[in-house]
Amino acid sequence: MEPQGPGQQRGPSQAGLRDPAPLLRGQDLVRTAALLVLALLAPAAALAQAFDVAVTVDDLPVHGALPPGMTRLSIARTHIDAFKAHGVVQAFGFVNSINTTDTQGDAVLDAWRAAGHPLGNHTASHLNLEKADTLEAWIADLEAGEPAVAQRMKGQDWRYLRFPNLTAGTRPERHQGAAAYLAAHGYKVAHVTISFSDWSYSDAYARCVAKDDQAAIKAMEDQYLRGVDDELARMRVVSQAVYGRMIPQVLLTHIGGWSAHMLPQVMDHLDAAGARYVTLQDAQKDPAYAQAQAIPGGGGIMERTAKARGIALPAPAPTVERVDPKGLCR
Repeated sequence: MEPQGPGQQRGPSQAGLRDPAPLLRGQDLVRTAALLVLALLAPAAALAQAFDVAVTVDDLPVHGALPPGMTRLSIARTHIDAFKAHGVVQAFGFVNSINTTDTQGDAVLDAWRAAGHPLGNHTASHLNLEKADTLEAWIADLEAGEPAVAQRMKGQDWRYLRFPNLTAGTRPERHQGAAAYLAAHGYKVAHVTISFSDWSYSDAYARCVAKDDQAAIKAMEDQYLRGVDDELARMRVVSQAVYGRMIPQVLLTHIGGWSAHMLPQVMDHLDAAGARYVTLQDAQKDPAYAQAQAIPGGGGIMERTAKARGIALPAPAPTVERVDPKGLCR
């Protein structure tokens, strides 16, 4: 929008020269217009309200189908490069050790550590606490996942758990039993507040790349980035509704081909929204995380806390002409 003002005139009138007030008002308008132009040109991140966010990545070393032209190691390196380019100080990776039985799997974990990013436990086989036959079976799977992490985190605290499917136990005996075990063995839970559901696009992207269906890929890209912006906006509303303030956030993403493909753009959108990247440990120092520890159920802690407190939350933004990735490129 072009600023309107005396600058569009050939010069001040003779009456304006006799009376300085109109000229002064004109100078004010020019100054205001200049400030508006500067504001429009300023980086979006400078205008956005800053917020702290820790980045976490699930399912190392393997998530989803592998798109043609990618390797598991190239996917990991794309993540590492994007994090470095955007000043991410730490990207905590959570490991399913059942997928570390070949050289590619080991190479992913080794590259992650070589880049300075820590590893935590996501159970050996991504076993959902509620779907395990018994609590003891789930604990056994958790313990089976430890060696692949511990051997790469020597001298550092690796006892961080990301619950598979973010399920901390809906049945009291499962929730309390798991919590008691984790506390007794020095584990800390890596909670989540925000996710863009990248996992739901992973297999569709691999199929569409294999078929070279660029129209389908473009439709997914556009929809996904709209979802990123919607979720970032909703994040602020939910945090304010539940806590009366903006709490430090924990982002969940996955180490899949789709995630690697979109991550540079996702990081751009996070930057524009005002993201300041912090460690998981620093984010979870906020009391909101300790308060959520005792709440059973699944999903992000802001929604779980809202449910426990009886706080009504706004519905997610409606999507227009939503593309269902499950049906694409079959």
